[in-house]
Parts: sequence; C-alpha cells; structure tokens
Amino acid sequence: MASLAPHLFAADKTAAPRTALIGCGWYGKADLLRLLQVAPVEVVGLCDVDKTMLSEAADIVTQRQKVQKRPQTFGDYRELLKQTKPELVLIATPDHWHALPAIAAIQSGADVYLQKPISVDVVEGQAIVAAARKHNRVVQIGTQRRSTPHLIEARNQILKEGKLGTIGLVEIYCYYHMRARENPPNTAPPENLDYEMWTGPAPMLPYNSLVHPRRWRAFMEYGNGIVGDMCVHMLDMVRWMMDLGWPDHISSDGGIYVDKASRANISDTQTATFQFGSLPVVWTHRTWGSAPDPQYPWGATFYGDKGTLRCSVNSYDFQPNGGAPVHRDVTYELEQYPEDKTEKDLEKHVAPAIRGHMLDLLHARENRSKPVADVEQGHISSASCIMANMSMELGRSLKWDREKQRIVNDEEANRRLRRPYRAPWVHPEPDQV
Repeated sequence: MASLAPHLFAADKTAAPRTALIGCGWYGKADLLRLLQVAPVEVVGLCDVDKTMLSEAADIVTQRQKVQKRPQTFGDYRELLKQTKPELVLIATPDHWHALPAIAAIQSGADVYLQKPISVDVVEGQAIVAAARKHNRVVQIGTQRRSTPHLIEARNQILKEGKLGTIGLVEIYCYYHMRARENPPNTAPPENLDYEMWTGPAPMLPYNSLVHPRRWRAFMEYGNGIVGDMCVHMLDMVRWMMDLGWPDHISSDGGIYVDKASRANISDTQTATFQFGSLPVVWTHRTWGSAPDPQYPWGATFYGDKGTLRCSVNSYDFQPNGGAPVHRDVTYELEQYPEDKTEKDLEKHVAPAIRGHMLDLLHARENRSKPVADVEQGHISSASCIMANMSMELGRSLKWDREKQRIVNDEEANRRLRRPYRAPWVHPEPDQV
C-alpha cells in the first residue's frame, strides 16, 4: 500500500493537510519525512527549543517537501498553533512535553500524530483522550508495530487463525544496552537551547549534557525509563495482536542492580507482569549481559499449546508443535523510497511501518474514524507501563478498575497517577479540556 501512496493521495486535497511538527529531533524528522513520502502535505511550521536542531530540520524539510517552501520556525508551540493554524500536528518531544502540546493542538482543531508513550503520568493520558473525544479529533499514536507488514501477517495468519492454540503466557523483553553509562558534570546549557522551555512542567534540575539530545530517557524526571520507552511498544503489540484491553493487575520489581556509577536514575534491571484475566504478559529488561535469544533481543514470545511465535521489529518465527516452521523478515522499501538509503539516523527497517502508520492516519482523517493506534489504545498501553513503574516504586501489586479509571484500595498509588507540575505550567485534567 505504501508504494501506491502518491497515486492514492495526489488528487485528494483532504489528504494534504497543512502540517506542523513540534519536536524536531531524531524521531520527529523520521515521522515527518515518512509522511512527506506518502502524501503531498504542506509543512507550514516547525517548533523546537533547540535553535540549531530547528534550523537543520527546516533545511531538510524545505528540500524534501514538494512545495519547496521553507516552513515557519518557532520556539514555542503555542505561537506555532496560533500563527500557522495547522490541520495536522506531529508531536515528537521528550515525554514530559507530550500532554500540553497534544491537548493544545486538539483544542485548536488539528488532528494529531503523537509519539509514544502518550504521557508521563496516567491523568495526562486521560486528559488527552478526553480532549480528542470532546473535540472530535483523530489522534494516531506512534506505536507503529500495528502497521508493521510482517507483524500484520503474523497477527492475521497465525494468531487469528488459531495456530497457536490456547496461549498461556506471553513474554515481552528488551536486552539492549541502551541505558546511559556516563556521569558527566553539570554545566551551563548551550546557547542554542532554551533550557527553561525544554524543562517546562518537569522539575528544574541543573543542566547536564546527558539530557539533550535524545538521552533524556535516562532520567525518570522526563519519562518512564525503559518500560515507558520499549515495553510500551511490545505491550501494545501484544494487546493489538490478541485484542486485549486493560490489564486487571500490574506488578513489577527491579532497580539499579549493576550499573551504579552512571548518572542515569532509571532501572537497569526490571520485570513486570501485566495480568489480563488468566493470561500473564511478562516484561523483562536488562541493560547488561546478553540476550537469551540473540535473534530476538527486543520482542515478544507467545507460548501456545500448539506452537510458539516470536515477534520483533526485524522478523517473526512460528514453530508449530509438529510441522514446518515459518520465518518472515522485515519488509524494506529502499527502492521505492531511495531517500531511506541516505537519511541520517533513520531506522531503515522501521520506515515502512511509519509510512503505513501515516497512511492509516490519513485514511482516518478522511473518514473521521479511529486509526489503528487510536489515542485510547495508546493511553491503555502507556498507562499500564507507567503503573508498572509505580508498582516497582511502591513495592506492591496494583489492581486497576477500568471503569473508574483508578487503582483499587490504594490512595497513595492513586495520588501518583498525577505528577506535580512546575509552575507556571498547569497539569491538564480530563474534565477541563
């Protein structure tokens, strides 16, 4: 489908919305440039608190978009929304800056592509969902495993056809050595970075070179660690493949067990169990040591009484109990989209999934329907991961009431559903959006 995109959308003005990007770093550019490959959108505005990053993104977009027009640039997302009035907004900021721009964009009348996890706390996510529903906006979340060709095949041809039989356990995991290991001193922020605005509603800490760019994920002040970054993808993929909703119980243990010298404060070792009725989905990450299966260092393994299915961004392997195994590799589209070959830092194996995700978003915009990674689905996956970290911090299991959207009989845990905001920023509330 992705290779047909220029033909599908060239004559349809509704599929070429005025588009803006908030957060012009690594994945912001990856998302926007994939959208430009499949639809003739006009990028009217870019926003970032790093002037150098913003200018570089403007140069690239000017070259890549068909109108050959340099988009306006902004350091404040509120000015971008006010002055350019975009119809579609892509948001790829650090996680602590997801909720406020997303809600503001929705309130302005724009549809939104929001990177995962949708929020850093549960109430933020509830507020984003409430805003999307109140203002009738389409919001696609960047959990693009739902648009990954080989995973769609595994879902449709193996899981949906019952080839695994009864599934009694799903393991999800990440063994990448991705946690920052350095311990540099605090310094003054670089002149090109508006550190006050970068910090926004998060706690104001002394600037450290680890936080910008990209490695802010090493700190719980700005995100939810590797569970919030990597588990959210695999948990969401499992939920989608098996049609699962909210987990009933969430429990987690972990901490910094090995790498105690780094400035990073996220766990280097953690397990979490998401209980869906009688089905446990068990997450494990280690940022040290080796992966049990080197072919699947980040993925999911479904154990059924008729076979086993392993899935990752790179492949899937189905081993039936008696019978021929099935192996599929990721789909590349390097010939259809030659820009993929030379684009800096692009995850080439993920590019087709992002394009598919963008096409799904455009289809949902035209039909005013829910996209495959609708905001509510993104909220369930994000909130579940946030509560896993809460369980680890509190040292106890959490029981979730999906109707009341609260943790059962645990007021301390419920207070943690909402993080404090640094003034003058005000925490969004579901009933005030």
